[in-house]
Amino acid sequence: MRDGDADDGLLMARLVAGDDSALAVVYDRYGGFVFGLARRVTGSEPIARDITQDVFTLLWQQPERVDLDRGSLRAYLGVVTHRRAVNEVRSTTRREAREARLAHDDFGDAVAEVVEVEAQRWRAGRLRDFVRTLPADQRQALELAYFDGCTYRDVAARLGIPEGTAKSRLRLALARLRSMLETQPLEAWQ
Repeated sequence: MRDGDADDGLLMARLVAGDDSALAVVYDRYGGFVFGLARRVTGSEPIARDITQDVFTLLWQQPERVDLDRGSLRAYLGVVTHRRAVNEVRSTTRREAREARLAHDDFGDAVAEVVEVEAQRWRAGRLRDFVRTLPADQRQALELAYFDGCTYRDVAARLGIPEGTAKSRLRLALARLRSMLETQPLEAWQ
C-alpha cells in the first residue's frame, strides 16, 4: 500500500465521520484530476465544473460508497467522473439531435403546408379557367349546381328550362371539364 493510499483511508474515515475539513483535503488533492478528466471527456469547461461539483457532492453525501479494498480513491473518483461525463455527452448529443430533428420537422411541415396551399390555389384557378371556357348555357347550369348547391330541378326552375335540359347541360359541362382535365399532365393536378 502506498502512503497516499493510507492517507486516503484516513481521509475517507474522516469523511464517513462527517469531517468537513477532510473533504477540503480530498478536493485539494483530486479536484484538478476530476476537472481535467471531465473537461477532456466533455470538451466543455462549464460542464466539467458542474461534473466536478457533482462528484465531490456525491463523495460528501455518500462516502461509504468508496471501497478502498477494491481500488484507490483516485480510481473511484475517476470512474465516477468518467461515467458522469459520458452520460452528459450522450444526453447533450440526444438533446441536440432531437432539437435538430424537431426544427427540421417543423420547417418541413411548414414548407409542405405552403406548397399544398399553393397547389390547391393553382388547381382552383385552372378549374375556374376551364369553367369559363364552357358555353354560357352549360356554365350557368354548372355554376348553379356546384357553386350555389342547386339540384338539377332547382337549376331548371332558375333558368326556366325543362328538367331534362338542365340534366343534359350539366352532363355536357362535366364531360367537357373531364376532357380538359385529361389533356393536362397528371402531375399538374397532384
